[in-house]
Amino acid sequence: MLVGREKEIKTLNSCLISKKSELIITYGRRRIGKTFLIREVYKNKFTFELTGLFKGETKDQLKNFKNQLDKSTKLFQKQDAPTHWQEAFHQLETYISKLRHNDKKIIFIDEFPWLATPRSKFLMWFEHFWNSFCTKRNDIILIICGSAASYMVKNILQNKGGLHNRTTQKIKLNPFTLAETKKFLTSKKINLENYDILQLYMAIGGIPHYLEKINKGESVAQNIDRLCFENQGELTNEFNEVFSSLFEESKTHIEVVKTLASHPRGLTKKQLLEKCKLSHSGYTSKVFNELEESGFISTFLSFNKKEREASLRLTDEYCLFYIKFIQNNKKQGAGTWQQLASKQSFKIWSGYSFENICLKHITAIKKELGILNVYSHQSSWYDSEFQIDLIIDRDDNRINLCELKFYTSEFTIDSKYLTDLRKKIAHFKEKTKTKKGVFLTMITSYGIKPNAQSLSIVENSLHSDCLFLN
Repeated sequence: MLVGREKEIKTLNSCLISKKSELIITYGRRRIGKTFLIREVYKNKFTFELTGLFKGETKDQLKNFKNQLDKSTKLFQKQDAPTHWQEAFHQLETYISKLRHNDKKIIFIDEFPWLATPRSKFLMWFEHFWNSFCTKRNDIILIICGSAASYMVKNILQNKGGLHNRTTQKIKLNPFTLAETKKFLTSKKINLENYDILQLYMAIGGIPHYLEKINKGESVAQNIDRLCFENQGELTNEFNEVFSSLFEESKTHIEVVKTLASHPRGLTKKQLLEKCKLSHSGYTSKVFNELEESGFISTFLSFNKKEREASLRLTDEYCLFYIKFIQNNKKQGAGTWQQLASKQSFKIWSGYSFENICLKHITAIKKELGILNVYSHQSSWYDSEFQIDLIIDRDDNRINLCELKFYTSEFTIDSKYLTDLRKKIAHFKEKTKTKKGVFLTMITSYGIKPNAQSLSIVENSLHSDCLFLN
């Protein structure tokens, strides 16, 4: 069942009634549901469909092309497989030209980067196919899809040659939000409380393929044990499989990710290079870009800091969970997660994980605060004395300083914490010299307990349920 993705579905359906041929680029990390989305929306309407072969040589890709074309038409069944992509695309043109119906001809090329093998000239002849054939018609929908997000961006969206500015629709598929995750689980008749869904999200994120593995009738802890810690658990080796399938030389990518995992507040690019013992180069810039485009890391600006001082953070939930817990506890069996979740290391990790999730759901937070229509931007701030998880700097002369706390019950502000909060706010005002009104916002898993301390300092108290807003 197709859940969520309303904007993407609307885009794909609009192409069916457009008055021109459409070139649609769809990309996003592995397991995100790109192929499923395309096949569900355009179900039984494909004129031709081709999926690249992982690490396949050019001759293998061309044989696969012929096999797929033979499923669509008998025109070339007595011929040998094409020996180069010029011939292959010519056959595709011939096939389409002989179709007499007036409906859009939908061509779907999946795992596009795998087809562009070295010296194959695949991209060149694909460009020629689009420019010399498709654009002269008004009845083609050409969808190209790939998990290697950086390849899709660099070679298609930022193409300097024959595909420059040729893309008509761009769909970057992101993980499900918490609201979409809840909707997805509900569609499977799995009814969990928001707090339970939040815990699950911390471990595996909003990746549809992972969520598909959740069993009805099992608790969150049981599901995590089965998937991540039992023998043959489906997510015990997913970390290495993801990186080896996305990046040809994944060693550096993994090193960067693991380094960031041990620095949850993030590192500047300079700091990250030093920690990884790498030098600044085109290659390392490419690695950072590939990880960010694929959704594993994110760039965060500090309050009133320049872009070059931005920090990179590991924000993929599964990667964080794998590095912290799975890699050293594989095959430990039932009960492993409950045991790990009772340790202090879990409390520290869950705090950072909750912080990342809040940052990803900033639109929901702004909606709950009633400031969606106020221009604002978010950042973090820290120095040697204090750190502030989230700052919402607004154009209506206000700043929300947000404290993010993941707790198993209502959070209590005691006298000591009240003193710390007052010092933090005063310190922030002094160091930043801001003239805006500064107000404290608490975002906690179960809200804050009303008492004299909380009433004296908290402007807004948000419950984690607000993160589930659409």
